[in-house]
Amino acid sequence: MSSQPVHSTSAGLALAALGVVYGDIGTSPLYALRECFHASHDLSVTLPTIIGLLSLIIWALLLVVTIKYLLFVMRADNQGEGGILALMALGQHHREESAFPLRIGPVIALGLLGASLVYGDGIITPAISVLSAVEGIEVETTAYQPYTLPIAIAVLLALFAIQARGTGRLGGWFGPIMLLWFVTLAGLGIRSAVQTPEVFAAFSPHHAVQFLLDNPTQGFAVLGSVFLVLTGAEALYADMGHFGKGPIRLGWYSVVLPSLVLQYLGQGALLVRQPEAVANPFYLLAPGWLLLPLVVLATMATIIASQAMLSGVFSLTHQAIQLGYLPRMNIRYTSAAQIGQIYVPAMNVLLLIGTVGLVLLFGTSSNLAAAYGIAVAGTMVITTLLIFIVARRQWKWNLPAVVLVTSLFLTMDLSFFGANILKIPHGGWLPLVLGAGLFLLMTTWHGGRRLIAKHLWSKMPQLTTYLKDVLAQPLTRVPGTAVYLTQFPDLTPPSFVQNVRHNKVLHEQLVFLTTTTARVPTVTGSHHVRIEPLAKGARRVVVQYGFMETPDISRLLAACRSQGLEVDLEGATFFLSRVNSLATPIPGMALWRERLFVFLSRNSQRASSFFHIPAEQVVEIGVVVEI
Repeated sequence: MSSQPVHSTSAGLALAALGVVYGDIGTSPLYALRECFHASHDLSVTLPTIIGLLSLIIWALLLVVTIKYLLFVMRADNQGEGGILALMALGQHHREESAFPLRIGPVIALGLLGASLVYGDGIITPAISVLSAVEGIEVETTAYQPYTLPIAIAVLLALFAIQARGTGRLGGWFGPIMLLWFVTLAGLGIRSAVQTPEVFAAFSPHHAVQFLLDNPTQGFAVLGSVFLVLTGAEALYADMGHFGKGPIRLGWYSVVLPSLVLQYLGQGALLVRQPEAVANPFYLLAPGWLLLPLVVLATMATIIASQAMLSGVFSLTHQAIQLGYLPRMNIRYTSAAQIGQIYVPAMNVLLLIGTVGLVLLFGTSSNLAAAYGIAVAGTMVITTLLIFIVARRQWKWNLPAVVLVTSLFLTMDLSFFGANILKIPHGGWLPLVLGAGLFLLMTTWHGGRRLIAKHLWSKMPQLTTYLKDVLAQPLTRVPGTAVYLTQFPDLTPPSFVQNVRHNKVLHEQLVFLTTTTARVPTVTGSHHVRIEPLAKGARRVVVQYGFMETPDISRLLAACRSQGLEVDLEGATFFLSRVNSLATPIPGMALWRERLFVFLSRNSQRASSFFHIPAEQVVEIGVVVEI
């Protein structure tokens, strides 16, 4: 999911994790405390208010990140992998494999909704992070203000442009740069905090509770801004498979948490001494000579944070395609030596348009902050609900224990989510609309696939029966191997039926190949490939992949030689069934959703390209299906 090389030691992995896992949450000090004092909250910049807000921030980091994610959520690993779709798949482990795509039950619906919200977050994170960093040039003089937007857009254009090349060469610098960033946060923070030691009282949760009691209405509203310190917490879980639990926890406890706490304390101390610094407490924390270098460092940190988010979205897209919730897209691997460096051109273009559009629409990071947070808060609520299911089904916890733990987390999650709902009129509607649109797209694609599967299952004959009938006929056998790709191992592929019906010939060797996706990241051992003889010269091959793997038919058939299946790859012909869907009023989905599915289907990547089959050896035979 990241662009980092694999390191052999926990320290090396922890350093690499700084550049991937903690980029988003590590750049929150650029705007989080400033937004707590946004004019809409009508809070006075006084010592009790500052300490109350600092206490809320510190305990939010401790309760949500340290306890919920590091100590609890990261226990839910799907073969070591984390993330919202991996968690959804883990909650489905009790389900038996089916010929049809799984129905959209509560677990799948929660997982897809959470994934949809992550996409919304993926558009906003680069926009607000880069914009807030570049705005530092305005602190020195307002003369630079006209150049803020063009510079931010230029940085974003460069960021998206390098995705196609991969970040292998730059990736090695991500960890050290972010380490320098966190050391700078800690240094600036403690330099200010020791000048006003009263702010250290914020470690007592009493001040957080007192602040909420003294300011019930404003306090609830300000939780939406306090939540900004937590954006990026989901990355700890999502990147668990790449770095492991130990290095991620080591990075948090030893570097990230102390640096963030010191930085927020330093900003609070500055506001106690200079209330007018509320305009931009992060940059005003630095001495004048350090301002421009700090802008450069902050911009680099936000680029790294944005890169990590983009890599995460690409990985999420790959998982969704493999699990059957998005149409096939062109996926490129930008490095053969480093894990997780994939690039999805179509998604990159959509993210670029969305991110630059947000910068132009909102103009400032403060305006964007009004739209930021609700998607992340929604994802956190969904994660807790899925954890409830996993704890019951996989961990076999008793009901009272599960209810007790998840209710505590839900209380926090719903409080933050409720506060973020107040942002809807001010821009918070945007990630919700994006999430709803993507949820609709994924469920429509899944539903359309299910309708096609239902149609084929009712129309196509059983493979063993049909093959027996065909072999009994006096058909001409031609030299070579024909590989028929089929969605269902027990059904006759439409391409085989059509070929026999119209051409009246059979190849000497027939291979009926089915690839399936398991609800685990990777599949190894005897479960990976199953070869079954059907008749003389005819075999059925069923291959199971994990949702983190990419099928490669040529490599697969070459590997089958060890199990006695010899296929001349250069001389083989691959027959694919090209299903052409027609939207009709017959019972299925709503007609407009069927038309959307037809559009997606026609624009999806061809199966031959997706499965890495040489185009000159492919024969596609069309079949029309009314849905």
